[in-house]
This record gives sequence, structure tokens and C-alpha cells, in this order.
Amino acid sequence: MTRERYQPVALNIDATRQRWSQNPAFRKAYAALADEFETLAELVRARQQAMMTQADVAASMGIAQASVARLESSAGSRKHAPSIATLRRYAEAVGCALVITLAPAAQSKSKGW
Repeated sequence: MTRERYQPVALNIDATRQRWSQNPAFRKAYAALADEFETLAELVRARQQAMMTQADVAASMGIAQASVARLESSAGSRKHAPSIATLRRYAEAVGCALVITLAPAAQSKSKGW
């Protein structure tokens, strides 16, 4: 039996997002999660600026690396939505402080945490 060689599918994230953004349902769903996406991106940015791996953060927080991975990818997940206490511990682990800001609705677009 001849085995087929694995051929990974090239994925261009920007092109894919641009193509999907043509769909009104996608735009609506994406907009509904914009704050979550921005918050999670901020977590990853802070970790990278601290020059830490997920394993480093996990060790500092006293949790498993898989838990940090789940936290950093939990956009829109009600099952894995982090608590403020967890976000605070993460912030401290990467040498930051957690700051939560409330703004009038008209100004709050894409402010995140």
C-alpha cells in the first residue's frame, strides 16, 4: 500500500479574515466578541513583552501550562471565561497590574480590559 505524503494546507490568516468579513453573519459574530479578542490579545502581548513562555507563566501562577493556553484562547467561551482573580494573577505573573476601565457605551468600542 502506498502512503500519501502529508501536504499541509497553507493558511493565510489575513486573507481568510478578509474573505470571511464579506459575510454579514461573520461580521456580526466577530463584533460581538471584539472585546474578548482584544483582551486575550493583550494577555499574549503582555506575556511576550515579559519574554515568558506559557510554561513560565503557569509556573509563576502555580497552574498547568495547559490552563494558561486555555486562558489565552478562551474568546467567547462561557465555560472557560476567566475570573477577575485569575486575570489579576496572570497580570502579576507577567509583571503587570490588572486595570479595568468602564467607559460610556459610545466610547467603549474595542477598549477591552
